[in-house]
Amino acid sequence: MKTLSLTAALLAAGLAFPLAAQEATDSDTPSAAEQAGLSLGQPEVGSAYSRETFGDWDMRCIVSPEGQPDPCQLYQLLVDAQGNSVAEFNLFDVPDEGELMAGATIVTPLDTLLTGQLRMAVDSGQARVYPFSFCQPIGCYVRLGLTGADVQAFRAGSEARIAIVPLQAPDQVVPLTLSLSGFTAGFEALEAYNEEVIAQLQAAAAAAAAEEDGAATE
Repeated sequence: MKTLSLTAALLAAGLAFPLAAQEATDSDTPSAAEQAGLSLGQPEVGSAYSRETFGDWDMRCIVSPEGQPDPCQLYQLLVDAQGNSVAEFNLFDVPDEGELMAGATIVTPLDTLLTGQLRMAVDSGQARVYPFSFCQPIGCYVRLGLTGADVQAFRAGSEARIAIVPLQAPDQVVPLTLSLSGFTAGFEALEAYNEEVIAQLQAAAAAAAAEEDGAATE
């Protein structure tokens, strides 16, 4: 199966990512470089960066235009038995509504048999089957929801076993392993990060509304 390098394109696709933002410090005082007429450059909008690592999980974000929050998620590259990069697992936090607690996007090579679907099981637990949603030039997507019980299984487990079927050999299965080392710390950090950003956005919206009300009464 083809080797994938999908992170930047997947992040740029904006597939159900939660709100998150880079920390920034505003200052009216010109820096030494600015005073000297020199540019230190800025991160390119749409580029991916690693915010923090938790065990085998990487919290990755993309740079958004100025004034907009950066979307972030937990990421892990999946390899086959020979060590070849095969798929990417991208997990994102969602607002707690009902039983849904998180979501994930799994991207596999284009030469995956879509009718074979994707199977995933945590440790020795029962496997669940997930259909493919669509394909793009970078790969084929499985979009799945995770309940509170699913997230707890990820926290308590050591690995998730994932299986896909190659298009060229429909009678075979490609087994992949998703390490759960560091998942608990990573997911808690992602939730805390998103909550902080949401609070900042709400405060900014409240301040803007108060400013409009003040202007209207003048």
